[in-house]
Amino acid sequence: MTSVLLFALALTAQDPAAPAPPEAPAAALLAEARRLLDDGQPALAIATLGAAAGGGDARVAQLLGVAYYHANDHPNAIEHLTAALPRLREGSLERREAVQVLGLSSYLAGRVAESVPYLEETRALAPNNAELAYVLGMAYIQTRQADKARETWARSFKVPADSAAAHLLTARMMVRAEFDDAAEEELKKALARDPRLPHAHFLLGQTALFRGRLEEAVALLRKELELNPGDAMAFYRLGDAYSRQLEWDEAIAALQRSAWLNPYYSGPYLLLGRAYVKKGQPAAAEGMLRRAIQYDPNNKAAHYLLGQLLQQAGRVEEARRELEIAERLQGAAER
Repeated sequence: MTSVLLFALALTAQDPAAPAPPEAPAAALLAEARRLLDDGQPALAIATLGAAAGGGDARVAQLLGVAYYHANDHPNAIEHLTAALPRLREGSLERREAVQVLGLSSYLAGRVAESVPYLEETRALAPNNAELAYVLGMAYIQTRQADKARETWARSFKVPADSAAAHLLTARMMVRAEFDDAAEEELKKALARDPRLPHAHFLLGQTALFRGRLEEAVALLRKELELNPGDAMAFYRLGDAYSRQLEWDEAIAALQRSAWLNPYYSGPYLLLGRAYVKKGQPAAAEGMLRRAIQYDPNNKAAHYLLGQLLQQAGRVEEARRELEIAERLQGAAER
């Protein structure tokens, strides 16, 4: 996650918690810095506030922390906001903004556990904000608070927190965060509540596949396809599992169905190319690899395999061109 937009916590003019107008000369300084932030110029806002940062005004330190956040300098944002927070009036707009930005800055700086209390406090002020729900849900996952994560995702997707759907949604976000063990537990709980829940067997099968438990992966993916026979990705992963078992005929059958259902995804064509090579069908393999490249010109594996295939066929110039592309793509990926 590279950036998070601040969400509005604006107060009305009648809000009794709103602070009194700041005194001059701080008023002009803060107004100018805020204008610069609104114009997307955080560096100039930092320069404007920097000279007054040592004067002891908590509002200057608070806004300076916000400016550093907008400049993607999260450590400096945390430093200034942490110093300002105890000196800001409870319920004031400045304090609310400081808590919000401190939570987001801590999360983005990798200080996830520290971010949680600030994000929770902000959620109380903006319970229906989707951006906050996402950050808080991911923070709960990364701090291994599965129950709180599930409650957050359930609220976001408007499903009961104890439902199979809530467990499934939480598992999907855990997979996204690469917490596969936790996701596996959530998926098992989901299936205990609803054995016919779509996509749960797929996610379990995908995890088994990535961990090399091929027989388990095949069984789970076949179960998913019994429940959801139009799932192109389930056919793709099943074809992958069969390929790893060297069951080429079964792999080809599954991958063809994946391509029929989603003809614009390059993955099945790449695996079909490999399978046809193993089956001794170079023309079919070439066709599949060229189709993979058509839908994903930057697929270095497809270029490399096609280059090898053309080399074996004695088509030297074509092979050299494909291998050079593969090498260039590999170099770009490593930079």
